[in-house]
Amino acid sequence: MFPRLPPATRALILINVGVFVLQLLAGQVMETLFALWPLGSPPFRLWQLITYAFLHDPHNFAHIFFNMFALFMFGGALEQYWGVRRLVLYYLVCALSAGIAQLGVQLMAGGAGEPTIGASGAVFGILLAFAWYFPRQKLFVIPIPIPIPAWLFVTLYGVLELFLGVTGREQGVAHFAHLGGMLGGALCILYWRARHRFGTR
Repeated sequence: MFPRLPPATRALILINVGVFVLQLLAGQVMETLFALWPLGSPPFRLWQLITYAFLHDPHNFAHIFFNMFALFMFGGALEQYWGVRRLVLYYLVCALSAGIAQLGVQLMAGGAGEPTIGASGAVFGILLAFAWYFPRQKLFVIPIPIPIPAWLFVTLYGVLELFLGVTGREQGVAHFAHLGGMLGGALCILYWRARHRFGTR
């Protein structure tokens, strides 16, 4: 499977899997140092705005599996379109914007909360970019019996995340971090398009 992937997508998946193994071996120390803790809490460190995105729940294999599956499905196409450096930069921008969004939501809620982990914010940014550049690509989504275009899938997914985040119906999931990853991705793409339009390098 991996040899068919472009190098940056393959590396991101392997790094996430490697860190997951370290979590299994090292236990709580990885989360204490590298998860994204709420602003003002003693464990918070600035580097956690990036490192949290490479950690996953060691008690829930589905957490890392579905994130890496989405990266496998959509990251390679974007890397072939963009190249290695732009994909990695975009991935990190989405992770950063998702982390900032999560800290903002926690701050508005009083500054308390659990630490945040997972690549979902960056992956949601990847989904948005895929729908942006390949909007008519058909996707098979369970349980929908017919393929739907990428733009519709990502739009519906984003609306669902907003609904769940506002209503709080799915506790323990950082829905606004997911939306923050999508927003950061959209702003990054718009910046690149504007820079290209006005001829700056």
